[in-house]
Amino acid sequence: MARSFVNFEGQVALVTGAGSQTGIGFQTAMILGELGARVAITATTDRIFQRAEELADKGIEVRAYIADLMDRAQVRDLARAVRQDFGRIDVLVNNAGMVQVGMEEDFSGFLDMTYESWDDAIDRNLNIPFNVTKEVLPVMKEQGYGRIVNVSSVTGPLVSNPGEGSYSAAKAGILGLSRALAIEFGQDGITVNSVLPGWIGTASQTEAEAAGGLNTPLRRSARAEEVANAIVFLASKESSYITGEALVVDGGNTIQEYKGPQELYY
Repeated sequence: MARSFVNFEGQVALVTGAGSQTGIGFQTAMILGELGARVAITATTDRIFQRAEELADKGIEVRAYIADLMDRAQVRDLARAVRQDFGRIDVLVNNAGMVQVGMEEDFSGFLDMTYESWDDAIDRNLNIPFNVTKEVLPVMKEQGYGRIVNVSSVTGPLVSNPGEGSYSAAKAGILGLSRALAIEFGQDGITVNSVLPGWIGTASQTEAEAAGGLNTPLRRSARAEEVANAIVFLASKESSYITGEALVVDGGNTIQEYKGPQELYY
């Protein structure tokens, strides 16, 4: 008899930061839905309703919510609405972060960085997953089951770049938070893990980032669905003995000492 390795039948997944059609969040929501999950997706703009229509066209049961996840009152309302609409929350994918639509990321050096810029980066990249997890964990604890997957980055936990001090600090902080929660809530049937993407070929990828992808051992950037596949596994029942871990999805970039053009070394 054929066996399906992972499925999410009867489960509800909340995926944040799913507004971009080419982004990791939307691709994750799509795979979870195709594997049987009922899916709640969020973003800060009404483009999230377009994503919901696209998922519904594939036969996925989905609801979309607009929320500013830096606003804790809105996060509280979101968690309440998802539970009211679906009855439970089994999977939380904390993907929201980076920059909001219509805003530009600040790459100022440390001495030029404003306090406001630092606070915004920490708020957006570390406080958002904290805010959402804070509201969802009690639901999972009551159920006696849960999977939390936090999307961090190789930037911060493993490497960094000029002008990315605040972003690096926030993304490294996600790992510390994940490990602490993994220890505290493991006895409640809840696992907490992180995925660390490298260069990803989304619509927002810059020319420099694309060049970085070409110099990985795989000679390309990742597709968003390749990161989503890792997230989905860690969100599954089958990952039941993995918690507090950080899974790197970077095409081998961080394992190589030389990261320049291959014709100069390889």
